[in-house]
Amino acid sequence: MGAASSRLEKALGEQFPEGERYFGLENFGNTCYCNSVLQALYFCVPFREQLLEYYANNKSAGDGEENMLTCLADLFSQISSQKKKTGVIAPKRFIQRLKKQNELFRSYMHQDAHEFLNFLLNELVDILEKECKAAKELPQNSSSNKNLNGPINNGQANGSRKEPDTTWVHKCFQGILTNQTKCLRCETVTDRDETFLDLSLDIEQNSSITSCLKNFSSTETLNAEDKFFCDKCCSLQEAQKRMKIKKPPNILVIHLKRFKYIEQLGRYKKLSYRVVFPLELKLINTVDNSDLEYSLFAVLVHVGSGPNHGHYISLVKSHNHWLFFDDENVEMTDESMVQTFFGSAQEFSGNTDNGYILFYESLAKTS
Repeated sequence: MGAASSRLEKALGEQFPEGERYFGLENFGNTCYCNSVLQALYFCVPFREQLLEYYANNKSAGDGEENMLTCLADLFSQISSQKKKTGVIAPKRFIQRLKKQNELFRSYMHQDAHEFLNFLLNELVDILEKECKAAKELPQNSSSNKNLNGPINNGQANGSRKEPDTTWVHKCFQGILTNQTKCLRCETVTDRDETFLDLSLDIEQNSSITSCLKNFSSTETLNAEDKFFCDKCCSLQEAQKRMKIKKPPNILVIHLKRFKYIEQLGRYKKLSYRVVFPLELKLINTVDNSDLEYSLFAVLVHVGSGPNHGHYISLVKSHNHWLFFDDENVEMTDESMVQTFFGSAQEFSGNTDNGYILFYESLAKTS
């Protein structure tokens, strides 16, 4: 890796970003799913900054319990504080914690990067929410923890709130979808909101992210045995349903559903369909019909022809440079390389390196 590191430094030369670090991650036997996600998250700057701030605020405590959040913060701090600009780091402690925490990731089998990303973000949210709740319950005028119930008013205020505290993970990744259902008899529209940390999109051959998003928000008619119970009509009625984005996230994570269960085969099959994902994306299916612009900064690529074997790599944009991360190896690349991971226009093709998870950053930060 020494030669590769110096190659990367030479390639960037004086353009090497001040204070930035480009480190590969050691693979501990099929942990590429984890490494590729960690690289994408590390170069998600708002997330990294918040995590490093969390590390700085909590390292003085010292005696805190080790969990996924502390291990991730420790790893990011380790990378960002390296004296060298490039090299390799072994995320050993993080992987050990992951395997201890979730039996799904204990084996050396090929794992799903999307499942890992979902688990990690939800785990971080849980830890932060518990810490926030515990901080509120601490007695304000005492350093002892005897009164764990804390002030009664806090509990009541919490109980009356609709949602738990918004964490910095939410502020980075969470958006709100609204499920709009229109009764075709009385034309009453019912809205039901739900939060998301990423959008999973069905894909079709020779399509684009924009068309996948349009399909995601397309109108569906509910009839026959799928009729909708309308509260105004007090009965089951035919209705139209559609999903729209009510509050777009600052970081939009799009998961392409490349693994599909095929009834005839009795197993999952990988869809290597060509799905074009642009460097700049306009989000059109919002409640207020505003065109929101996003910029692509990371692509997780699944390499391989099936769901149960293969490899993960990631392409990351940092300070207007594109980098290619493949476990321990880090190389400079060109933004045109992104196009090579759109997928194949032919059903049977040798090209099995396909974009799987896309990370877009909002160009106009939402509050």
